Amino acid sequence: MIVRQFSSLLLSCVLASTFAGAQARPTPMPPNPLAYDLLLTNGHVLDDKNKIDAMRDVGIKDGKIAAVGEHLNPKDALKTVDVKGMYVTPGLIDIHVHVYAGTGEKGSYAGDLSVYPDGFTFRNGVTTVVDAGSSGWRSFDDFKDRVIDRSKTRVLAELNIVGAGMRGEKYEDNLDDMDGKLTGDKAKQFPGVIVGIKSAHFTGPEWKPYDQAVIAGNIANVPVMIDYGARRSERPLLELVSTHLRPGDIYTHCFSGLRGEQNPETGLASEALLVMKRRGIYCDVGHGGGSFSWTVAGPIVKAGYLPDSISTDLHVGSMNNGMKDVLNVADKMMVLGETLQQVIAQMTWHPAHEMKQEQLGHLSVGAIADVAVLSVEKGNFGFVDMYNTKRMGTSKLDCQLTLKDGKVVYDLNGISSDKWDATQHSADSSQARRWTTFNERPIEASHGKFPVSVPAGQVTPAPKP
Repeated sequence: MIVRQFSSLLLSCVLASTFAGAQARPTPMPPNPLAYDLLLTNGHVLDDKNKIDAMRDVGIKDGKIAAVGEHLNPKDALKTVDVKGMYVTPGLIDIHVHVYAGTGEKGSYAGDLSVYPDGFTFRNGVTTVVDAGSSGWRSFDDFKDRVIDRSKTRVLAELNIVGAGMRGEKYEDNLDDMDGKLTGDKAKQFPGVIVGIKSAHFTGPEWKPYDQAVIAGNIANVPVMIDYGARRSERPLLELVSTHLRPGDIYTHCFSGLRGEQNPETGLASEALLVMKRRGIYCDVGHGGGSFSWTVAGPIVKAGYLPDSISTDLHVGSMNNGMKDVLNVADKMMVLGETLQQVIAQMTWHPAHEMKQEQLGHLSVGAIADVAVLSVEKGNFGFVDMYNTKRMGTSKLDCQLTLKDGKVVYDLNGISSDKWDATQHSADSSQARRWTTFNERPIEASHGKFPVSVPAGQVTPAPKP
C-alpha cells in the first residue's frame, strides 16, 4: 500500500515537472521570410564610427543591424516604426556605474549604495553599463551571479584592485589586499565580461594601488580606470598620468577640480590634463554626486578641452542629486557648448573603443542591434552640479525608444504599439517576439466576453468544471 502511494506520488511529481517544463518553453516562432523584423523609418541617424549624420532608415533582422539606408521599403519588414523628428543612435554605453546590489551590506558600493541596473538604463537609452570596481577578485563571482547573469541590461565590469571590492575605507585603503597578479588572473577568466581594472578612493600616499592596477591591466590586456581618491602631495596627478598610467587608460571625474585637474591661475585645464591628452589617456566625466563642477568644467570645455566619454557614476547618492542620468549629463555638456553629435559619440563609439568592446557603439551592418531613439525637447531647463548650483539651458534629451539585441525594451510613448481599439494591427502578433520584449497576444477569457492578454507561450489552464 505504501509502495503504491509512493509510486503514485512520484508519478505525479514527474508529470508536474514535465508540465512545468512545457510551460517554461516558449512557443517557437514561425520563420520570417522578410528582410527585416523591425524597420525604423524617417529618423536622423547619428553614428560616429561610420560617420553618419543624416536621415536614414534602419532595418533589423535576428538581433543584428541588417541595413542602414535611405527609403528602405516597409513592405520588407514585419514591423515598421516611424521615428520622424527623432535621432536614431547606437545604444548608449555608460562606463562608470555601481550596480553590485543585493548583498545587503550597509554603506557599501558592494551593497546598499549600488542599484540594480534595469530600472535606470533602458529608460535613458542605455543598453550597456560597466560597473566601475564595485567587486574585486574575491567577490566578482557573487556579483556575476547576483547581477550580471540576471540583468536584461548588458552588464560588464571593471575589477577593483582591492580584492574585497568597493566596501569602504577600511577595505579600500588596505594595501595588503591589492594584488595585480590575482586581479589580472581573475579578469582573464572572464574575457569580454571583465573589461577593465579600477582603482578608487585610496587616501594614502603610496603608489601601490595604481601600479598594481596596471600590472593587472597588462595581464588581462584591459584598461585601467582611476578614481584618484584623496589628493596627496606625495602622489601628484601630473606624476600619475606622466609615468604610472599607460596610453589607453582612463581618468574618471576629470571635471571635479578636487585633485589637480584645473590650473588655479588660468582656470583652464591643468598640465596633468594636457599630458593625458598627449599620452592618449582618456578623460571620462564620471559626474557622480561630487565630481562635476560648473566652475571647473565651464572654462576647460570652453577652451576646447573635451571629454572622451560621458558617464554617470550612478549610485544611490548621485541619481537624486545633481546627476540625474546619462542624458542629463549629456545635456550639461551641451550647455557648455558641445554639439549633439559630440555628446552622442561620447556615449556610444568612444566608450566602446575605450573599453575595447568595439562590437558595440555603432550601427554597422552585422552589428548587435542596440539602438536608442532620442528626441530633443525645447524649453527652459535647469542643470545642477555637485555644489547645487545651476546653469540654464534651452534643450534636453529624452529617450523615446530603446532596443537591445534588436527588440524593444523601452517605449516612452508607445510609438511601437498599436492603438488599443485598432481594428487592424500593424504587424503579425504571432511574430511579435522578433521585434519586442512586450510580447503579449490576445486570448479569449474563460467567460468568453472580453479578451485578456498573457505572455506568448504561457500555458493557460482550462477552466474547472
